[in-house]
Amino acid sequence: MRDQASTRQQRLLARLRGQSDRGSGSVELAVLAVIVLFLVFAAIQTGLYFHARSVARSAATQGVEAGRQLGAGPGDGVAQAQELLAKYGTVRRASVSADGSGAETIRITVRGTVATLVPGFELDVVQSAEAPVERWVEAQ
Repeated sequence: MRDQASTRQQRLLARLRGQSDRGSGSVELAVLAVIVLFLVFAAIQTGLYFHARSVARSAATQGVEAGRQLGAGPGDGVAQAQELLAKYGTVRRASVSADGSGAETIRITVRGTVATLVPGFELDVVQSAEAPVERWVEAQ
């Protein structure tokens, strides 16, 4: 009888020890889920930033190409860059300027912000392109 009582007591103690770990998997999953979601959102935000940066760079390059042609001016480059930015709409509050342009070179700068997943958090994008202006030069 004593063996039977000690066996029951051992089973009870084993069961109680096993129950102390119950529910720990749920807590671990909750903590891990938060970390995984943070990493996913960080990856998406990084992709949004680099896409907006690429669009801004393309708009600046298109603007320079349009403005450097023979007979065109910085205003034509700015208009072309704004048209491309309006088409894609990735860069928010975009502004295009031809500051730094001269008689021999054209420089187009695109500034704006990136759409973010966190309200109140803003990322700025500034991209510019520069090239010589095409001109007619007489042979010497």
